[in-house]
Order: sequence, then C-alpha cells, then structure tokens
Amino acid sequence: MKRPNPLRWLWYAMGGGLPSRHREWVLHDVTARWWRVRAFVRSLVQILPFAVLVYFVVPGEPWVRLMAVAGGVFVGMIYGAAFQDESTEHRAVKAGYPRGTATAVRAEANADERAAAELRYAARYRNGGPPDTVTPRSSA
Repeated sequence: MKRPNPLRWLWYAMGGGLPSRHREWVLHDVTARWWRVRAFVRSLVQILPFAVLVYFVVPGEPWVRLMAVAGGVFVGMIYGAAFQDESTEHRAVKAGYPRGTATAVRAEANADERAAAELRYAARYRNGGPPDTVTPRSSA
C-alpha cells in the first residue's frame, strides 16, 4: 500500500483522484477504523480556503467576519457529516472499486461488534430471546 505524498493528499482531500498505485490506500482510507475522523478532516480541508478568503477579503469588523467564518464552517461540517458515507463510497469508486465496496468492507470489519450489539438489544428489549425470533404472547 503506497501512501500519497502531501501534495497529492491535498489534491485527494479537495476531491481529486489519485493514480492507480494509490488504489489500496484509498480503500484503506475510506474503511479504516477511524474513517469518520479522516472524512471529517477532509471536509475541514475543503472548507478552510473559503473560510480564510471570507475572513481576509470581506470587509467589516473582525468579530463579524469571524462569526461569519465560524457559522460557515459549522454549516459546512454538518453537510460533510451528513454525506460522509456517500462521499467515501464515491472516493472508492473513483479509485476503481465497484460501488458498495467501502460499505461492505466496513460492515465485514464490524460484523462481530454488530452481532454482539444485536444480542444485547435482544436481551434487554426482547425478553432475552435471539434477535430473529418472535416470542408468542399469552392471551390471558
């Protein structure tokens, strides 16, 4: 797995594609344990140039410009969080993987945790039965 250099990573973070030699790294990037943090950082990198531009180009009091930048970054990060799954899936597709690969790899990596969570849920809310069974109710 070959990591991109900082300049290529910046290009990748801004939405550009990477050469095929970085294909495995892209899949790792969108499926690693901390993939949500990585996506958050990429979203922040995309927003920062606009934030700096607004702060230094738009006229007005410094506190007003700072509040405008803070509000813009906040809204931008909400959108970034809302579309994290789709954006990471698109990055994997751009790297040459079929659609759904990133989601499938993440689901496979978390299968044990998900099964344990389902059992805990069943034990707490389904009278201790397994999650796939329905317990008959008594008609008293």
